[in-house]
Amino acid sequence: MIVIRQKHLLALLGIAIVCLPTPGLARDASWQTDQHQGGEKFASLTQINRDNVANLTLAWEYRTGEMPAPASDSLIAFEDQPSLIEGNLVVCTTSRRIIALDPATGIERWVFDPEDRKVGMQKCRGIASWIDDVALDGAHCKTRVLLGTSDNRVIAIDAHDGKRCAGFGTNGEVAIQPSKPETFPGEYVTTSRPAVVNDIIVLGSMVADNQRIDAPSGRVHAFNARTGTPAWTFDPVPRDPADPAAESWERGSGEGFGGGNVWAAMAVDQALDLVYLPTTSASGDFYGGGRAGDNLYTSSVVALRGATGEVAWHYQLVHHNVFDYDIPAQPLLMDWPTDNGNVPALVQNTKMGLVFVFNRETGEPLVPIEERPVPQSGAAPGEQLSPTQPFPVGMPSLMPEGFTPDDAWGFTFIDEWLCEREVKKFKHGSIYTPASEQGTVFWPAAGGGPNWGGGAYDPDSQLMVVPTNRVPMVISLLPAEGAVPVPANANANETDITQAFNFPIAGSDYHYQIEPLMSPLGAPCSEPPWAALTALNLRTREIEWEVPLGDIGKMTGLPITLEYGTPGAGGPLATAGGLVFIGYTLDDTFRAFDLKTGEVLWQTDLPAAATAIPVTYQINGEQYVVIPAGGHTMYQSTMGDSVMAYKLPRE
Repeated sequence: MIVIRQKHLLALLGIAIVCLPTPGLARDASWQTDQHQGGEKFASLTQINRDNVANLTLAWEYRTGEMPAPASDSLIAFEDQPSLIEGNLVVCTTSRRIIALDPATGIERWVFDPEDRKVGMQKCRGIASWIDDVALDGAHCKTRVLLGTSDNRVIAIDAHDGKRCAGFGTNGEVAIQPSKPETFPGEYVTTSRPAVVNDIIVLGSMVADNQRIDAPSGRVHAFNARTGTPAWTFDPVPRDPADPAAESWERGSGEGFGGGNVWAAMAVDQALDLVYLPTTSASGDFYGGGRAGDNLYTSSVVALRGATGEVAWHYQLVHHNVFDYDIPAQPLLMDWPTDNGNVPALVQNTKMGLVFVFNRETGEPLVPIEERPVPQSGAAPGEQLSPTQPFPVGMPSLMPEGFTPDDAWGFTFIDEWLCEREVKKFKHGSIYTPASEQGTVFWPAAGGGPNWGGGAYDPDSQLMVVPTNRVPMVISLLPAEGAVPVPANANANETDITQAFNFPIAGSDYHYQIEPLMSPLGAPCSEPPWAALTALNLRTREIEWEVPLGDIGKMTGLPITLEYGTPGAGGPLATAGGLVFIGYTLDDTFRAFDLKTGEVLWQTDLPAAATAIPVTYQINGEQYVVIPAGGHTMYQSTMGDSVMAYKLPRE
C-alpha cells in the first residue's frame, strides 16, 4: 500500500494554493452465528435514513487504552469490525484484547486479554461467534467468542462473562503449529478473523511477504468448535504430486514455495456447508522463477466443505501471480437474479478492480469470464509469465487498467512534466505489465484498488459500493548477486513507505524495491482522486456514481476544501435507510453518503482515522452506528484508541 505523509500533503497544498454490517445486526440481538460471514455489510434498519441522517449526534465514546507510542516502529492499525453478541457489543483491540461494551451506553462490561506476544503487525479485523446447540440454556460457553492470535492460538471464551471455555482444547485454547520454524517472530501469525461453518472453526493466516522463497505454508486449519479437536487442514500450495492442482506447478508440486495463505476474511454458507477462501500469491510476490505454471490454488477463490475440508470448487483469478495481486477481500454472498429465479451467488472484489461473480454452489461463472492476452515483454530472466489472465466480460472495472506517460498529472505544468519524465524512466503499460530490472509502474498498485475492506451490497437497489486507493507504485527487481546486504525482516514492520525500500528475498535471484510514483514535489503522479468510492449496479453492470473519498484540504488545518481523495483503509456499511457509512480516509472524518447519488449527507470529525468497518444495530428502539477510530501507522495517520457511537437525538 502507498501512503502520503501529512508533511508531503502540506507542501504540495502550498503549491496548489499559490498555483455491519450483515443482515444479522439488523435482526434481534440474539441472532449471532452468521454475523459478518456473508460479507454483505448491509443492515435492513431504516430509523436512520437519508432524510434525517444530518441530525446524527455522538451517543458515546469508549477508549481502549491502547494509544500507540509516538515513536513506535510497529505496524499498528485499529481495523476492527465490532460484533453484537448476547447483548454485548464486542470489540477487538490492536493487541487483540476482547472488550464487551453495553451497546447503548459504551460502558465496559468485561475484558479478556489473550496475553498475545504482540509482535509484528498489531491489528485485529474481528472475531467470530458460535452457539452450542446441544448445551443447556444458561450453560457456560453455550455462546462462544472465537479469536485467533499472533502467537498462533485459537481461543474460545464465554460470550456472557469473557471467561475461557474449559472444554475447548487446554484451558480454552489450541495451539497452531506453522509448517516450519519462523525466521523471526511474527513471520507466521493466525490473526485473520475465524470463520464458523456449522460446528467447525476455520482459521487462515498471515505469512510475512517477501522474506524467503521457502516461506511457511499458508495452510488453513479447522477445529471442532465444541472441543477444539483438529478437524482438517488445507494447503493452497499443493505438496502432493497426486493433487490435481500439482500439475499447474513447474516442479509437479508446490514444494519449496510458501504463502497462498488466507489473510482476508472468509465467507460461509451454512446451508451448503461451504467456506470460501480468498487465497494469496505464492512466494515471492514479484518474481516466479522456479514456479512456472498457473500455481493453483493460489490467487483463487476456493470453496471447501466445512465438514471435511474437501475442495468443492475453485477458480483462479490471477494466473502465476507475480504482481502481489492477492485476493484481498472477503467474498460477498448474495442472491443473483436470473430468468429462472434467484441463484446463490458469490461476488469477489480484487486488487485489480475486476469484479467476478460465481454460482456459489457450483463455481460456475454467472458473469462470463474470458482469457485475454497480457503483456509478456520485459520479464526478468528465468520468469515465465502466464500468456493470458481472466477478465469478467461486460462487468466494468473499478480501476484504470494501466499507466503511461500520458496519464501523468501534476498540480502545475512543472510537476506534471516532472511526473511524465519520471514515468518514462520505467517500464509502463497495461495491467499485468511485470516487474522488471528497469522498474515497472504498477497500476493498479499491488495494494489495490480495492483491498481488505471490500464492498457493501444493498439487495434492493443491487448496488455494490466499494472504496479504492488510486496511487501507482514502482516495482524494481534487483539482482541478488552483488546486492547490498539488507538484514532479514528489515521491512517486516515497515511503517513509512513513502520512500523506496528494499526486500531481500532469501533463495531468490532477485530482491524487490518498492516505491510510490511521486513527483519531486511530493504529490502522486496520478490524477486525483487518490481514493474513490464507487457504486456499481450488479444488475445492469454499470457504474451508477463515483466520488472522491477524502479531503486533503482538511488535513492542512487551513479553511480550504480539496476533495482529491486520501488513500486509506477499511470498508463501507450500507443500510436500508438509503445510506452508505464509511471512515477509511486520512482526514479523520466519518461520512454518510446517499446510496442513490453519492452525495455526502452527513460527516463528523473523529479523534483519529477510522481505518475500520462500521456497524449498526438497534437497541431499546434506537439505532446506533459505531466505528472504531484508531488510525493506521503505515499511512502515517492520526492515531488513537476510540470507539465512536452515533444516534439520532431523542424526540
